[in-house]
Amino acid sequence: MKICVLVVLLLVLGAAPAGAQGEPQLPSLPNSAEISLKVERDGALSVVEAVSVPSEGTMTRRIPLRTAAPRDRDRIIGIRDVVIEGAGSSELTDDEFTVKLKGGTSIIRYTVDGAVSEADGLTRVGWQLAGGWDSRLELVRASFAAPSIPNAVSCYAGPEGSRAHCGTAQIAHSGLTRFSQQNLAAGQRMEISVELPGGTVPANARLEPSKTFAGAFVLTAPVGWAWGGFALVLVAAAVALALLRRRDKHPGGALPVRLLTGKDDKAAFSSPDGVLPGQVGTVLSGRADAVDLAATVVDLAVRNYLWVSEEPGELTGWRLVRRNPPDDQLTAFERAVYDALLPDERESVLLSEIQSARIGIETVRDALEDSVAERRWHSRLPGKLTRVGLRICLYGLFLTALLALTVGYAQLGLIVIAAGAVLAVAARWLPVRTGSGVTLHRRLLGVRDTLSATKASAVPKLEREVLLSRALPYALALGEQEQWVAGFAGLKGPPKIYWYGKETAEEVEFARVSEFTAALVGTFASTRQGRRLEA
Repeated sequence: MKICVLVVLLLVLGAAPAGAQGEPQLPSLPNSAEISLKVERDGALSVVEAVSVPSEGTMTRRIPLRTAAPRDRDRIIGIRDVVIEGAGSSELTDDEFTVKLKGGTSIIRYTVDGAVSEADGLTRVGWQLAGGWDSRLELVRASFAAPSIPNAVSCYAGPEGSRAHCGTAQIAHSGLTRFSQQNLAAGQRMEISVELPGGTVPANARLEPSKTFAGAFVLTAPVGWAWGGFALVLVAAAVALALLRRRDKHPGGALPVRLLTGKDDKAAFSSPDGVLPGQVGTVLSGRADAVDLAATVVDLAVRNYLWVSEEPGELTGWRLVRRNPPDDQLTAFERAVYDALLPDERESVLLSEIQSARIGIETVRDALEDSVAERRWHSRLPGKLTRVGLRICLYGLFLTALLALTVGYAQLGLIVIAAGAVLAVAARWLPVRTGSGVTLHRRLLGVRDTLSATKASAVPKLEREVLLSRALPYALALGEQEQWVAGFAGLKGPPKIYWYGKETAEEVEFARVSEFTAALVGTFASTRQGRRLEA
């Protein structure tokens, strides 16, 4: 009994239609095709086409492997494992699959990659059963099999883009889907779309930017990752910039400073980190003004390079006289100030002549900024980064054009442009003051506090003359000169000011020294207002 049942089953299977087994039936009409489609578990689409070509005739089909898709993209199809049984040949390139058949019936087998897509929780399989033939097709019939029964199917026939439905498109109870269409003119297509439950097979649809100018700017995965990396770098840079600006704006309180040091019972004045009076304004506020220039002139007098002479009868009353020539002890900035006051071996100059010559901070600003940068209290990095950012923008423009006209991914060039623009803009917000400059800022505030708190009567007599004169340029730069001079002027025996004198032998009045410093500032800036500091 069991043997009989087995024999009957084999007979039934042997008599089953070929299409049910994945093999198409042979076409019965010339210029017709029988097609079998099967979606494999890995998402590949196996295609078997049986095509009848009239005797003594030929048929050629061209299948484009790159077709236009929405949003400036191209759909990329891969075809492999091509086998032709019969009188025919095939050619496979990157952009096209071509089949050439001669008279008779030929069977074409191949595998398609890229026909399966996933959208809205559904799996869709799309393929052109016929299209690109150079001859008329009298009849096209096809069967479609998949691991799951389709939810819906659609089939369109006719010219490319038409929405005319095929003659037949139906799902059998067994799950096998069948399509048919008669009378397809040369070049017309028959295109199917089958909707399967989501996750039936993995999607393998491949989209690439189209080879157009607009397609070169399509957002792809690599470009998206590049934008993401740029965003992360941008956030990190913004945080770092905010921290640097906060440190620069709020450097902290004053650091205690000793202005007078002693060795072998000899007093010596010491400025913090060797900062010069003319550099104080640049370190504190990022810019120098007439006060810093005046402080430099007073410092040159204190160090015996200049002599300050008060001349009766002169409108201004003060003359700067060459005392010693500039030497290696002067910085480039100080020498620039000296040469601006007394050029070409000139022996003296009146304050009124300085004002007429319009000698101001702009005359020596470059030398001053160089001196601060050389001591690494300020950095030239912001200016350099601005120039680098602008160059990067130009490189980005060139790269964008090059990518747009060649391989695509032109947004990578836009990222370069954005990076250059951000760098150029952010560099303008980058503090020029370095960590050493911030520390010096706090020490200069300590100098100001020390000058304000120092009582002249508490200074040993032998040290008063040194401390009075050596600290005066810093007191002027810090806005404490009047209080500093007044403190020593109130002593019963005030110290001498060795760099200031009159043509007569009478003693110098301390009030005249304060008037001289104020007049010196006014000469350079037409104002007698000093700088106000913020702790």
